[in-house]
Amino acid sequence: MSKQDERFVVVYQGGSQLKEEGMYQILVDTETGVHYLIWKSGYAGGITPLLDSEGNVVVTK
Repeated sequence: MSKQDERFVVVYQGGSQLKEEGMYQILVDTETGVHYLIWKSGYAGGITPLLDSEGNVVVTK
C-alpha cells in the first residue's frame, strides 16, 4: 500500500510515551474527512471524534 492509499493520516502528534501525559495524535480519515483524537499511555488508550466548540464533529472536505 502506497502513501497515497492510506486511509488515516496523522496531522498532529504530541506528548511522549515516556511521560505520564502519554502520547496524543490527531488523525484524519481521508475518505470521510472526519478528525479523530487518539491518546495512549502505557497499555491504556482511547479514540474519539474531535469536536469543535459547538459540539459538532470536525470534518475537512
